[in-house]
Amino acid sequence: MGELSIVTLIVIAVNALISFKGFSDQKFFNKYKFNIADYKSGSKYQLITSGFLHVDISHLFVNMLTLYFFANVVIYGLGSTAFVIIYLGSLLLGNMLSYFFHKEDYQYTAVGASGAVMGILYSAILLRPDMTLGLFFVIPMPAYVFGIGYLFYTIYGMKRRRDNIGHDAHFGGATAGYLLTMVFAPWVFESHLLMVILLALPIVILFYLQRTGRI
Repeated sequence: MGELSIVTLIVIAVNALISFKGFSDQKFFNKYKFNIADYKSGSKYQLITSGFLHVDISHLFVNMLTLYFFANVVIYGLGSTAFVIIYLGSLLLGNMLSYFFHKEDYQYTAVGASGAVMGILYSAILLRPDMTLGLFFVIPMPAYVFGIGYLFYTIYGMKRRRDNIGHDAHFGGATAGYLLTMVFAPWVFESHLLMVILLALPIVILFYLQRTGRI
């Protein structure tokens, strides 16, 4: 992990400040959360602003803790500018994918940095597939196994749609992190080609399921 980078500290601080404002101000929270009805009425800014709001302190804590663990891998590997682009790009694509799958559900709402954080996590996995992650912070697991398994779990969650987890945003964020990392670090094709192919499989499968009307 190393020392906390200034850019990571800024991202965490912005998330905390906006989230705590939302905890105490319901009008503020409702204005800036992602809401299908509001979005269709012109509130496009919610694609970004919703990613800095959280439901409660535990939601905020888990997202920022995950970001803390993996931010330095991306920052040291690609630089601070690429880190910010991947973070925001993953947030944006995550919410855009949520909109794609829920555009007819005018009651659908979402908040949280999960899509952005998943993008950073998957960028880190692609840069360092040799990392060992702790499943539930306890069970050791190779990073690439976690990455592939989690995307398949996310597809399963998207098909069932029986919980309040933003699986669509997670998948969109992970996909953005994967794609943007290859833009910033084309050397991964040579160094980690097998990982590039394996991590692409869930993305291809999701595209196939959507095209065939199975999700």
